[in-house]
Amino acid sequence: MTCEDTPSRVTWEVQLHEPFSRVWICRALGRATTTAAPADIARAVLAGYLATTPARAGETFRAIARPDEGQPATVTADQLTNDGWTAGPAVREALPIYLREALAATS
Repeated sequence: MTCEDTPSRVTWEVQLHEPFSRVWICRALGRATTTAAPADIARAVLAGYLATTPARAGETFRAIARPDEGQPATVTADQLTNDGWTAGPAVREALPIYLREALAATS
């Protein structure tokens, strides 16, 4: 078994920036045990969240995926360009159903 096949626990969070107080406010939170990379989880979570709850003018969102061991990955909304990235099976399996369905609807 390789390290890519060893599942790890990841906590992910979608945050909204509040410009007046200059803080990031949690809008969604979840956990998963997955073999997917934290950056892929963060990207899929943010893409799915923004598909279900579109950002209004001036809102800034980001997603952070924090594995129990290793470095956290942060993805901002402006990094979600249409570059052909698709969520793999391990990523989709780690997401809650409402985010899975939102990603499927955008594909």
